[in-house]
Amino acid sequence: MTEIKLSEMRDLTRIERIGAHSHIRGLGLDSVLEPRVSSEGMVGQTSARKAAGVIVKMVQEGKIAGRAVLLAGQPGTGKTAIAMGMAKSLGQETPFAMLAGSELFSLEMSKTEALMQAFRKAIGVRIKEETEVIEGEVVEIQIDRPAVAGAASKTGKLTLKTTEMETVYDLGGKMIEALGKEKVQSGDVIAIDKASGKITKLGRSFSRSRDYDAMGPQTKFVQCPDGELQKRKEVVHCVTLHEIDVINSRTQGFLALFTGDTGEIRAEVREQIDTKVAEWREEGKAEIVPGVLFIDEVHMLDIECFSFLNRALENDMAPILVVATNRGITTIRGTNYKSPHGIPIDFLDRLLIISTQPYTEEEIRKILDIRCQEEDVEMSEDAKVLLTKIGTDTSLRYAINLITSASLACQKRKGKIVEMEDISRVYQLFYDVKRSTQYLMEYQSQYMFSEVSVGEGDEDETIAMVS
Repeated sequence: MTEIKLSEMRDLTRIERIGAHSHIRGLGLDSVLEPRVSSEGMVGQTSARKAAGVIVKMVQEGKIAGRAVLLAGQPGTGKTAIAMGMAKSLGQETPFAMLAGSELFSLEMSKTEALMQAFRKAIGVRIKEETEVIEGEVVEIQIDRPAVAGAASKTGKLTLKTTEMETVYDLGGKMIEALGKEKVQSGDVIAIDKASGKITKLGRSFSRSRDYDAMGPQTKFVQCPDGELQKRKEVVHCVTLHEIDVINSRTQGFLALFTGDTGEIRAEVREQIDTKVAEWREEGKAEIVPGVLFIDEVHMLDIECFSFLNRALENDMAPILVVATNRGITTIRGTNYKSPHGIPIDFLDRLLIISTQPYTEEEIRKILDIRCQEEDVEMSEDAKVLLTKIGTDTSLRYAINLITSASLACQKRKGKIVEMEDISRVYQLFYDVKRSTQYLMEYQSQYMFSEVSVGEGDEDETIAMVS
């Protein structure tokens, strides 16, 4: 019984959400921005990845701001994957905000306000200040819990050391709660802000590098601090302009929930914040970090939104704007005019356009291999060949969706490796776009509100639509 419980606990700790792009770790480029064939979850799209790498390099060096990039290509050619790769390559220091064009029309605020907030989420402010901190390696944490429920709050002691000294500090309830929230344990190197009491975990001490049970894939090792435990340090806080806006605009606090506050921020508040940030920059207390704003389905924006983006990109603090679309020549929303990608010509002229190409059969196979590994699915060679053929004939997205379904079908027959029969079974259960459209055309008359009369011309049009 004990073994069963342990195995169940081990499985529970490994539960993670697997998303459509959770396998993306970066753009897969080498040190000279040359794309590797398959790296960091990226496969193919070598010219598009190289172009995206150049943009990332310019962002990191602060040589580009207020520019816009368009990722254009057919559905399922890796546009969002490239945007996610850019976000991973930029790291956590550079703000990266994501927005779908369709979201603007479902928010309880004006479209331009939603775009302005998205812009300011992508602009970081790095604020420098000197503060008193206690920095050291945790030797021991002792917490005295009250024996009777409802008695006095918990107390405890924290032992910290540097290479030169060791001190014991008394802990109150708030500090114990903060240590628990940060999951601090013996061997961690922490910094405590004396003014606010905020605890920051800097990493794990090199002296504890053999404690494999306390390690994970994200474990960062640091040296035990030297000198005094208490010291004055220059602390850098990274926040976005939107976070500063929200903090300074919510004067009503909790009552704002009952006053019909839509979340819109007044222009006067933003002007005051911009003025203050400009003063900090002149005094050397802060610097602006232009990040990246990614808008997917940009063809869903209307002419009013495009006019706003045109003006916003001319601002001194504008971030890099990356937009993506899978449309060809189509109508600009809010007008009767047609334009490439459904984007007005004047805005299109501002864009650096990166084109994505359909994946080859070999690239589809590599992507399916990566997804099988990401979703922890073992699949036979023959099954992968069949799934690659399905992906080539239908779409890559459809083939990826069949991986988990085939795995469940394999489990149902008590198998451990997904075989061709499992792929065939789920292929028959779930239709792709082509088969679904053919079925609709065949039984169109039996559906409600049928407006399509089946004829030779319609069949040709349907085949052209899905192919």
